[in-house]
Amino acid sequence: MYQFLKYGVQDGVATITLNRPEVYNALNDEITFELQDALKAVSKDAAARVLVITGEGKAFCSGQDLKASSEVEDRSFSESLHKRYNPIIRGIRNLPKPVICRLNGVAAGAGCSLALACDLIIASEEAVLVEVFINIGLVLDSGSSYFLPRLIGQAQAFEMSTMGTKIKGSDAEKMGLVNRAVPLDKLDETVEQYTDYYANAPTKAIGLMKKMLNKSGNASLEDMLEYEAYCQEIAGGSADYKEGVAAFLEKRKPEFKGE
Repeated sequence: MYQFLKYGVQDGVATITLNRPEVYNALNDEITFELQDALKAVSKDAAARVLVITGEGKAFCSGQDLKASSEVEDRSFSESLHKRYNPIIRGIRNLPKPVICRLNGVAAGAGCSLALACDLIIASEEAVLVEVFINIGLVLDSGSSYFLPRLIGQAQAFEMSTMGTKIKGSDAEKMGLVNRAVPLDKLDETVEQYTDYYANAPTKAIGLMKKMLNKSGNASLEDMLEYEAYCQEIAGGSADYKEGVAAFLEKRKPEFKGE
């Protein structure tokens, strides 16, 4: 289906694997458009209750394919971001389902931004997050300037971005940059613990909570009180809410359908 991605859905879990291992899953034009398409497919697929994004081989994503981009004369950075990268970040943040980054190796530049855009990051202890833009005289893009200070604070975000500091998975967990950091041989097992949960969770409620948390970063308390009431009305009309209450009254485990 895709030239540079692997995509599949099994047991409620959609998986997108960046598949250019020979260049550490660097992002050329084609893979960014394929990734946009795959995110739309996940959004439309009711069978997909949770999404995992990962990389083939040793790396997660080494960022922009500089060799490919250097072959294009007078390339517009702004146009590239608007057409290629920004739709990916919006697609992840607006997806009404949890998105887990399986951080198997290096995430650099736009690859780091891609990881940070996910709802959860489960990392190998030896994986590395690095904002390499400064090394070639560029600035943060693809959402990193938004995510970094919210995750680790202004001072650490400034240092990481302006010095191109490499952060290993084990240190990233201590900083709050990733949710979990585990040995590489435990990565799949740990990711599966999360996907098993989310594939059977009340997906509609989770999607609404994701919207609420996205909105809360730039909203007042009054705004969020109103938005909570709005979203709770929607959640209260869901089949999962009825199942949850019925299961509680019947003293059994609920069987959520994500509806």
